[in-house]
Amino acid sequence: MDVAASAGCRCVGRASALAGRPRGVYSRPVPPPWRFRHRGRMQPVLAVWLALSLLAGTGAQDMCGEPSTRSISAPQLSPEERLSPHMPESLRCDACHAIAFQIEEQLRRAEGKVGRKALSESDYVEVLERSCSQGWESYGVQELDGEKRLAGPGLPRQEPMTVMVTGGPWPGRLSKMCHGYVGEQGEAQIYGAHRRGPAALRELLCHGDKGPCAGGKAGGPSPPKALQNEL
Repeated sequence: MDVAASAGCRCVGRASALAGRPRGVYSRPVPPPWRFRHRGRMQPVLAVWLALSLLAGTGAQDMCGEPSTRSISAPQLSPEERLSPHMPESLRCDACHAIAFQIEEQLRRAEGKVGRKALSESDYVEVLERSCSQGWESYGVQELDGEKRLAGPGLPRQEPMTVMVTGGPWPGRLSKMCHGYVGEQGEAQIYGAHRRGPAALRELLCHGDKGPCAGGKAGGPSPPKALQNEL
């Protein structure tokens, strides 16, 4: 078995120095020179110890090679993605799922405070207003395989070795979209969909005939099951 492969290329200097030598040679670790107290033996022991140390470093480098580096750059945004007050069309489906997730979470928490009973009209109107007016700072844009995606709570998990651009125009765009959905659908209809379950709320906001995730539009397919549920 390849030693470097079996160890995940986490090489130990002394082990790599002894690899390939006949069995029995250097079968015990060579102690540092200060372990010997006789002056007459100090110089040759020191020379042997230093030689083995150099061999250990060379062997580890030969087996593992140079440390691999990976350049990670931030997503390159177009002028529309940087400057427009509106959510880019290609990200509206992701944004709708994020909004539906936040509305669902805020309403669920409010219901939990009253024993999971249905909220009064004044209460769910207040919760919806609070949901849309929140900071939205935990959302941003990542790029994976050349495709930009919105990332954050309630959205499909993205590749960890990528850069997420948060802040900037994204919180304002999400808040604007959220208020737009509430104004278009109405508080009562949104709350009724919430009472039927998260899937019903996503269907109302995102997957209807005019929704941003409808068939043929950007981001049309339903979101994967693996979601980021952290707030």
